[in-house]
Amino acid sequence: MSDARPLFKRVAIIGLGLIGGSLAAAIRSNGLAQTVVGADKRREEADLGKQLGIIDEVAASVQDAVQGADLVVLAVPVKATRAVLEELRPWFGENAILTDVGSTKTSFVEDVKAVFGSLPANVIPGHPIAGSEKSGIRAANRELFRNHKVILTPADAVDNSDVARLKSLWEGCGATVLTMSVAYHDEVLAATSHLPHLIAFSLVDTLAGEDENLDIFRYAAGGFRDFTRIAASDPVMWHDIFLSNREAVLRVIDHFSHDLDRLRTAIADQDSATLLQVFSRAKAAREHFSKMLSGQAYVTKNPQKQVTFRLQPGGCVNGDIRVPGDKSISHRSIMLGALANGVTEVKGFLEGEDSLATLQAFRDMGVTIEGPDAGYVKIHGVGIHGLQAPRGPLYLGNSGTAMRLFSGLLAAQNFDSELTGDDSLTKRPMGRVADPLRAMGAVIETGEGGRPPLKIRGGQTLTGIHYDMPVASAQVKSCLLLAGLYAKGLTSVTEPAPTRDHTERMLEGFGYHVHRDAATSSVAGGGQLTAAAIDVPADISSAAFFLVAASIAPESDLTIRHVGMNPTRIGVINILRSMGANIEVLDERVIGGEPVADLRVRSAELSGIDIPEDQVPLAIDEFPVLFIAAVCARGRTVLRGAEELRVKESDRIQVMADGLKAVGVETTVTPDGIVIDGGQQMQGGVVNSHGDHRIAMAFSVASLRATDVIEVNDCANVATSFPDFVELARRTGIRIDAEGEE
Repeated sequence: MSDARPLFKRVAIIGLGLIGGSLAAAIRSNGLAQTVVGADKRREEADLGKQLGIIDEVAASVQDAVQGADLVVLAVPVKATRAVLEELRPWFGENAILTDVGSTKTSFVEDVKAVFGSLPANVIPGHPIAGSEKSGIRAANRELFRNHKVILTPADAVDNSDVARLKSLWEGCGATVLTMSVAYHDEVLAATSHLPHLIAFSLVDTLAGEDENLDIFRYAAGGFRDFTRIAASDPVMWHDIFLSNREAVLRVIDHFSHDLDRLRTAIADQDSATLLQVFSRAKAAREHFSKMLSGQAYVTKNPQKQVTFRLQPGGCVNGDIRVPGDKSISHRSIMLGALANGVTEVKGFLEGEDSLATLQAFRDMGVTIEGPDAGYVKIHGVGIHGLQAPRGPLYLGNSGTAMRLFSGLLAAQNFDSELTGDDSLTKRPMGRVADPLRAMGAVIETGEGGRPPLKIRGGQTLTGIHYDMPVASAQVKSCLLLAGLYAKGLTSVTEPAPTRDHTERMLEGFGYHVHRDAATSSVAGGGQLTAAAIDVPADISSAAFFLVAASIAPESDLTIRHVGMNPTRIGVINILRSMGANIEVLDERVIGGEPVADLRVRSAELSGIDIPEDQVPLAIDEFPVLFIAAVCARGRTVLRGAEELRVKESDRIQVMADGLKAVGVETTVTPDGIVIDGGQQMQGGVVNSHGDHRIAMAFSVASLRATDVIEVNDCANVATSFPDFVELARRTGIRIDAEGEE
């Protein structure tokens, strides 16, 4: 037993099967309670549990178990819950916590209300996502819950301290604890657990009745055995689960039956297009969510894996590299390709999590997309009015670009939609797109403070407007132009300063005219898009880390190939050159309407500057690493007019200032910028990136001029914009290790 102070004095576990027994063993072995008492209708199971050291005491009855307990856990079959509740109610203490381990939560809550007359504040339904084909007290395993999830579904009136204690108990058993509503839990489990079990039971039962049943099972491959393994689960338990979660299970069965009928018809009619659409979408969805979640489910509630960058000081940067494709162009290539008539082929697509989330969202709306395969994607466009209603919320990961652009596209569809994202994205302001879209006639509901999720009502008629943007933002401009494709009349946007114009260029490339007059861009609704070929240039935002790295590290000479040189994106080059950077632009050319070039950068003595405000929107994503350049420069660098940096994945001005302070550099933060006195020596230290990929990569560059090891925490999101950053950084000479990666 652990010497830690127990969370509970007396834990009563009613039902000593696999889950109840395993929980008792885990609580005892981890010292989470002073006493664990067990009760089971099979007295011999309880006695065996005492002999095996799984429980401390055997209760002769439910009354004996519950009296004096400060935590009561029901681990009985779902259909037995109400009877046990009736038996324990007279003895259940008002200061105790009652929870369960059942797979359906609606039925548990209904049983509690039927017995208690209401749902008491000290009742917290729970469900550990763990199990085995084995059953009974002999199968108890104190490690059963380690690295598995436990879902708690507390009511609004619950005491938060009770939830915290129960959460700590499960975490003490090695589990990760999530919370969600009762209804959402049952919907999720019906789709991810209950339906697969039902199919496995049905398939094995069907094949067992075939004449050649012995040969079917004799020659079955591993995939069949793996899938049907769950048909060996306890039939009584699953009988109870399906009857208890009836409504949610029936809904998902109906969806599955409809889709299975569609596949049958496609095979009968030799409809290869439908088969390809379903199979490619399913394969990609499986791979996409596996990458995003690293094998974890319950996407919207799951904390991300922790990755820490450990960076040794010093080094130089050399080589000949190509960084990943431009994220902004990758997003837009999928969006416009999906809405075009015909097949769009994309080369150089960025296979980062943000771009893949956009791709998956269009698959969820009925678009057949092949790939990505080494950056190649083939999109079978459905036309501007061909999208289909998704079955659930569209999950966009960490991508503010995707959410803002999607809101414009979906505002005029004939179906309702909901846009969600990870914890970082749910903190990003969306009123800046929702408000002008509402002025066009859209009906959009945002979360608290104008933040995600966004719920968009379908069937609205949009009318074109003129919008003067208060803050320069390519995302807002693009959102309104995309909505304008569907609006009556003309939609025009005037920006206060130039921003990236990828949407305008790509619309033209797909044959949709965009009128551009100085700072104003306009589109007329009612047109069509025609499929096009797209070669995505390397992302200048990703190249920026290496431009700064080779500039500040001594004896560096680096060439970066095929970099996008859109005039609205080259602020980072203009600023670095103004600081004295040695950057050559080689082999300039135009590919697919976008200018590209190779960049050669060598070590240089940098000088601090007042950054011209007209360059700020052209380098808005590159400032974290430009701050590192400023620290290494002689003299003072002043940034003004950069309020936009405060509402990125993090408050990038403050987070960078905090990170620089952690490595010994003092700065002065202003409401719209920062003042950095160059020539300060960066030391070692621990930096919190706050989950912002650009912060993490900026401090990776900083290590080149540090005197000691820099550790950067919370770096998992680097994969959202720059897959293989660590490998490429190592290849060029940055001394980086990533701890916690898969």
